[in-house]
Amino acid sequence: MDLLDFEQAELYFDEPLAQDVAKLIVAAADKYGSDESESLLLRASIMAPQHLMVLVALYRYYFYQHRFEDALLVGESTLAVVGQRLNFPDTWMYLNEANLGEGVLRSMGLVRFYLMVLKATGYVNLRLGNIEVGQAMLEKLVELDSHDRMGGKALLDVLYQSMNTESKFERSGKWTNLH
Repeated sequence: MDLLDFEQAELYFDEPLAQDVAKLIVAAADKYGSDESESLLLRASIMAPQHLMVLVALYRYYFYQHRFEDALLVGESTLAVVGQRLNFPDTWMYLNEANLGEGVLRSMGLVRFYLMVLKATGYVNLRLGNIEVGQAMLEKLVELDSHDRMGGKALLDVLYQSMNTESKFERSGKWTNLH
């Protein structure tokens, strides 16, 4: 299956959003950088906790503020919400190609979105120093995305290169923290 086939694919931002929630997201964007921005996004999250536009807005806010712990929580919540819609296993660890195939029958756009969130959450785990979890998430992505349409292989290559460099430093006694 080609994960870049966007023909007839509904995307996360195509889902209707209540006008009052949309206004909160726009207001948060207008006030980006202020404390008020986060509170507007949190209000939107309370009003529409499983809406993908709200989850994406909240994730991006935390990610770009370098609040990776908060971004991770939103990423994990997003995986759960989208996974439930696609009838995926409760955790990404048990996801397989058959699940993806069944998910595509529901929504190719949501499957692609799920995999992008898996990549983003894996990356955030790496940034937080949760190397084993981040690596496992990216390896799962690459396993499921054999044509590397989501770009997970590049992240894994950088991680593996970093790990090999660390091992060389450890063996030579010149250890430095490369994270």
